[in-house]
Amino acid sequence: MNAPNRFELYVLGDDEKALEITDDTKIPNAATIKVVKQDHTMANMIRAQLLSNEHVLFAGYKVPHPLEPYFLLKVQTDGAVTPTQAFRTACQLLIAQLDSLQREFKREFDLQAINDVDSNQAMASRAGPYGDYGVGPRAGDYADF
Repeated sequence: MNAPNRFELYVLGDDEKALEITDDTKIPNAATIKVVKQDHTMANMIRAQLLSNEHVLFAGYKVPHPLEPYFLLKVQTDGAVTPTQAFRTACQLLIAQLDSLQREFKREFDLQAINDVDSNQAMASRAGPYGDYGVGPRAGDYADF
């Protein structure tokens, strides 16, 4: 089979760098950033975060080949910040957003676990010798989304 081993798609080799930043000589305030061992998911998140910066004029990416685990990100700024600074800021803001999302997710599931314990106690109190006497979906059921 032509596909590479799966671990080669996300584990950096000893001689590999995660990033390569090359300044563009033809376009002012522009750079091409090669991000290794990542795919469309990371590229699109970074691109969207870059475009939310008022100093970024252009941000786009491409994955040259689906079997090669890297993408090329092109960034052009208005000159107030360098493309490298804009990239760094975008990554920091993205990390902060993902941390916040993770905290919210964990908090929500902790609350769900508390609610499940309460509903299980309530169901146990109305259960008879032959099971639950309730009608319809119970809390925590698949229909309780």
